[in-house]
Amino acid sequence: MEEEMVYGRHAVYELVKAGRPLNKVLFQSDARGERNQELLGVLRQRNIPYQFVERQVLDRLSGEQKHQGVLAYRAARDYAEVEDLLALAESKGEEPFILVLDEVEDPHNLGALLRTVEAVGAHGVVIPKRRSVALTGIVAKTSAGAVEHVLVARVSNIVQTLEVLKAKGCWVAGADAQGKDAFTADLSGPRVLVIGSEGKGLGRLVRESCDELISLPMQGKIASLNASVAGSVLLYEILRQRRG
Repeated sequence: MEEEMVYGRHAVYELVKAGRPLNKVLFQSDARGERNQELLGVLRQRNIPYQFVERQVLDRLSGEQKHQGVLAYRAARDYAEVEDLLALAESKGEEPFILVLDEVEDPHNLGALLRTVEAVGAHGVVIPKRRSVALTGIVAKTSAGAVEHVLVARVSNIVQTLEVLKAKGCWVAGADAQGKDAFTADLSGPRVLVIGSEGKGLGRLVRESCDELISLPMQGKIASLNASVAGSVLLYEILRQRRG
């Protein structure tokens, strides 16, 4: 399943007006003129990421399609709001259980984590709008259908979102190699788990926003695990403790 692309200024504008979920909009680098100002204004108002690229990039992406200097990537499904994740937990009479991803860029990792989130009964996932994979077709395929059942909120600022979740009573645990052993840590109660990017791990400000750092014991010669593997193990440890 490939990520769906929509070509042409008018087609993209109609999608935006209709409120369709978009991951990103690409504009030809010399197309900053008046004819695109209205569309750019709406994208800024709705906080939809956009980028200016060379014409050759749009030509390559669109193939035989006429792009008119504008191309949009449609999301595999609608995004939720962070409040929706908290409301889902409340509606089930459960304490919040949320996964936050800090700049995870591999669509296979996101898809695999969505599958685990659905399996453990967590209430949703939070991803950033910038420097992160979005809900693409590859993510949907890798999730094996879980994308249709897991709420995913896309936010402008992970640190601010963590502060909001903490204000709602959640305790934030970040996965970090220097953290305490996750199997001996208390991961019960309203819980947010933060997984960092594949290469850098947690960003400095995100790490500082966590209430605690946890890690998985590594007894072999490999120093770290894939983000989706580590995240899945930690999600199941939280589930184990939630079940008492």
